[in-house]
Amino acid sequence: IVPKNDKYFTEYSKINSLYKVTNFTGSAGFALILKRKNYLYVDGRYTLQAKNQSGKKFVICEIPQNFPENLAEIKNKVIGFNPKLFTEATLYKYFKKKTTLRPIEYKFHDNIKIKTEKFFTLATSITGEHTDSKINRLIIYLKKNKIDYLYVSASENVCWLLNIRGKDLPNSPLANCKLVLTKKKKIFLFTDLNKILSLKKMFKKKVSFHNENSIFQVINKFKNGNFCIDKNTCSIFDQGLISGKFKIKSKSDPIYHLKSIKNQTEIKNTINSHILDGVAVTKFLYWFKNNKKKLTEILIEKKLEKFRKKSKAYLYPSFETIAGSGPNGSIIHYRSNRETNREIKKNDILLLDSGGQYKWGTTDITRTMCNGYVSKEIKNNFTRVLKGHIAVFNCNINKNYCGHFIDKLARKYLKIAGLNYSHGTGHGVGFFLNVHEGPQGISKNNRVVLQKGMILSNEPGYYSENKYGIRIENLIYIDQSKNNLFFKNLTFAPIDIDMINFKMLTTDEKNYLFQYHLDIYSKLSKFLNNSEKKWLVNLIK
Repeated sequence: IVPKNDKYFTEYSKINSLYKVTNFTGSAGFALILKRKNYLYVDGRYTLQAKNQSGKKFVICEIPQNFPENLAEIKNKVIGFNPKLFTEATLYKYFKKKTTLRPIEYKFHDNIKIKTEKFFTLATSITGEHTDSKINRLIIYLKKNKIDYLYVSASENVCWLLNIRGKDLPNSPLANCKLVLTKKKKIFLFTDLNKILSLKKMFKKKVSFHNENSIFQVINKFKNGNFCIDKNTCSIFDQGLISGKFKIKSKSDPIYHLKSIKNQTEIKNTINSHILDGVAVTKFLYWFKNNKKKLTEILIEKKLEKFRKKSKAYLYPSFETIAGSGPNGSIIHYRSNRETNREIKKNDILLLDSGGQYKWGTTDITRTMCNGYVSKEIKNNFTRVLKGHIAVFNCNINKNYCGHFIDKLARKYLKIAGLNYSHGTGHGVGFFLNVHEGPQGISKNNRVVLQKGMILSNEPGYYSENKYGIRIENLIYIDQSKNNLFFKNLTFAPIDIDMINFKMLTTDEKNYLFQYHLDIYSKLSKFLNNSEKKWLVNLIK
């Protein structure tokens, strides 16, 4: 079994065995290599992309509809897996004990060289909470649940707890590391020791630093007790080391929940980042709508990046930009390259999904736009997506208290027309961390109760295979007035009114669009030139 992740289980990594084996560039999936047949498992976002990139040598299977457990070929077979790259929960989900699994270490990147980048710390003025306060909250949780040791195997959670960041990933400011916290407040950090010289000075005697491969030697000196691990990021290898001496009482890292609720400082810094990003995207949209020269998808990506780089606070993209024109837009997470790069024809619509890591915040925005004639079919479907997008923002969170219910609202107007989309409506977003964060989300299977301070994406879409794609995405956060929870927009950039069939909108939906574009003008106009301001004013109607 070949996974995409490395031993830190991050979404993005400089090591990607799945790509090396299959040529598939998507952000999620795994391959099953049998003696006579190969399978590539991806979710609904990537089925078209996987067929294009890997379909000649792999049978493409969509999950969760299909798992290896359904394959007759694996019955009475022995399947090898690397115990450092899989969790117990993942293997059970894939195979449900329908075959014999044999641990065997293998890797495809023997000669890969990764630059050693130093970790850095974030001040409390940026994070809004000191590390000591976060640790105290965790200690209360451990004592309440009679847990002696917490093994934090997710780098993002270690980064949140210690207020540190790094440059170990291409699109997220993560520092690859793991950590053990004891109920007596002792901290043991496991990482590449060449990266943490500055941390030693800051944490002094609070943190004990160890090589990333020395977990067994360290915990073997602990007194017997109960451990908490995380089922989604603790490898079978590490779980085995821990369970050999300790009782594993819990398999859910409490940091995921604590991290998902942003404090006022994190929200404030995120808002500031979105203002900067909104300026860049708005200037780009004006340029695109008024451009008369030939454009390609790659040129579009470079142009948007150029606008973002004008901000001194901009660091790098929060993921690889998706610029899909015409039929390429129907590939949900399309990536343009030399072979697929299309010239954008006059009547093509363009789906542009992009984001940035800023000092200090993470952005993610999708706009679908045109620069020519738009057919009635496309206008109507764009409007149905827009109605779902507005329904999410305006929903009663007290009533629709989790993503499961809100997801239904987003799909309502598409489903009336017999249409749908094969991805979730929204994902959680980190604070200057991962652009995709759990446990909160908006999808049919997400029942995490939404709370004040959570940040999510709002991105319904529609994709007509080999024809076009539509998606409208804003980031939103949850605020509260008395006992009422409600969404507020973080993203401020125009929605292309040339794509809308206004006859399909209700008065309330038209009012939303009017107010949204008015808010954009009030927040961004001082950063725009006269031509850009005039264009933006014309959208307020």
